[in-house]
Amino acid sequence: MARIFGILTLALFLHVCLTGCTIRSGDKGVSHLENLVKAGNFTEAAFEASQLRSTNKIPVTDHIRLDSLLETMSRIRKDFTLTDSDVIQKMEKYNAGFDTKEMLRLEKEHKIDFLTIEGKKYYFKNCIGNIFRLDSLYRRLKVQKEGNEPDLISQFRVADLAKIVQNTKQSGQPVNSVRMKLSYTITVAPDAVPAGETIRCWMPFPRENHPRQQEVKLILTEPAQSLISPVSDFQRSLYLEKTTSAHLPTVFHSEIQVTTFAQSFRLTPEMMKPYQTYDLLYQVYVAERPPQIIFNHKIKSLAKRILQDETNPLLKVRKIYRWINDSVTWASALEYSIMSDIPGFVIENHHGDCGMQTLLFMTLARYAGIPVKWQSGWMLHPGAVNLHDWCEVWFEGYGWIPLDQSFGLQDSPDPLIRDFYITSIDAYRLIVNDDISQPFTPVKKFFRSEPYDFQRGEVEWKGGNLYFDKWSWHMEVSYQ
Repeated sequence: MARIFGILTLALFLHVCLTGCTIRSGDKGVSHLENLVKAGNFTEAAFEASQLRSTNKIPVTDHIRLDSLLETMSRIRKDFTLTDSDVIQKMEKYNAGFDTKEMLRLEKEHKIDFLTIEGKKYYFKNCIGNIFRLDSLYRRLKVQKEGNEPDLISQFRVADLAKIVQNTKQSGQPVNSVRMKLSYTITVAPDAVPAGETIRCWMPFPRENHPRQQEVKLILTEPAQSLISPVSDFQRSLYLEKTTSAHLPTVFHSEIQVTTFAQSFRLTPEMMKPYQTYDLLYQVYVAERPPQIIFNHKIKSLAKRILQDETNPLLKVRKIYRWINDSVTWASALEYSIMSDIPGFVIENHHGDCGMQTLLFMTLARYAGIPVKWQSGWMLHPGAVNLHDWCEVWFEGYGWIPLDQSFGLQDSPDPLIRDFYITSIDAYRLIVNDDISQPFTPVKKFFRSEPYDFQRGEVEWKGGNLYFDKWSWHMEVSYQ
C-alpha cells in the first residue's frame, strides 16, 4: 500500500465542515466503503456506494458520507494522473538511464508522491517539477541541460527588505506603501452547467481595517450586481451570480484598488511578557483545530526535539521557524481537500508548499503554548503573483505579528534582513483570510473545492459544487 494513503481524507470533512453533521460510530456499511477507498479499490467502492444508496434505508448522514467518498475518489484521480511510464519518459530527457529502479529510489526518499489505485501506481501530476526541487542530482542535471535561471524574485525581495528595514523608524509602523489595482477573473468552462442555469461564484476580496491593508475600493464587477461579505467574515468574499449560455464560457470579473504596507517588528527575547493564559484569545489560538491542527504523537515528539526546555516565546518561534526552514523544501502540493493530516505529511516527507509549511508551524507553535492564527490570500510581488499562505503570532503586549514560514531565511549578512520573515512582512500581499474553514456570505450550499483556504474562489450551481477542473482563475496586478 502506498505510504501516502495514510494521509488522504477518507471521511466526510468535505461536508462536516459545512453542515455540522456528526459521524456515528459502528456504521459498518459506510465504514466498509471507506476501507475500500483506503485500499485503493475505487471501482468496487463506487459500485457498492451506488448499491447502498439505492436502498433508501440509510440515514441522511450516511448519504453525506457516501457523497464525500465519491467526491474524494474523483479528486484523488485528478491529482494522481501519471503512470510510471509517463514519469520515465519525461525524466529520460535528463537522465537516459532513468528507470524503475530510479523511481523506487525517489519513492523511498520521499521525493515523488504516488498512490496505488486498483493495484497500479499513479503519480502526482506535478511530480516532475518536484523531483527537480527535491533531488540534488536532477536539479544539477536540469541546470546542465537548460541553464541556471536567475532567482529574480529573491533578488527583488532582498532589495525590498533592505528598504523596509531602512525606513522603519519605529517597530511595527506601516511603511513602504504600494498602491495596486487587482483585476481578477474566474472563467467557467462552456457547458460545465446546462444553458439557462444560474452559477453562484465567490471571489476573493480584501480584508479591511488592517494596518497593512487600507483604502480598499471595489471599482467594478461583471456582472454589475454583486455582494461584498461583511467585514466580520474571516474569509472575505465578493459574491456574483450569472446565467449560463449554451457553448459559451461563463465569466466573472472584478477590479479592486487597495493600498498595502510592510511591517517590521524589532522584537528581542528580553521584551517578551508572560501570556495571560486565562484570556479567551489565548485559549482560542493555542487550541487544536481538527482535522489539520492536531497535537498527535508526531507533533509532540517533534516539538520536544526542536524546543527541548525553551520557555521564551520569541525563542520558541525562532527555533520552530528555523527547523522548518532547514528541514522542509518547498514543493508543489496535492489539493488540500484530499489530505487529512497536512502537518504529518510535511513531517514525514520533508516537503510542502506555503500553506503546508504554515500549518506545520502553527501546530507546533500552538502545542508549545504560542497563540497563532492563519492568514492568507495572494503574494503580489512583480513577476511572482501567486496564491500564498502565512500566519500571525500573538506576543503579549505587542499583538499580532506577521510570520511567513515558506519565504524562509534570506540570503543576507544583515540579521534584520536574514530573519525578516520571522517577525515581519513585506507590502506585496493581499490579505483575504484570517482563519481557515469559515462560512461564506451568502452561505455556500454544497461542499467546497478547497475546504480550508480561500484564494482562487468557489463556484457552484443548483446541481452541486463545480470543482477546479471546471473553471480557471487569473489575477492581473497593476502597480500605481
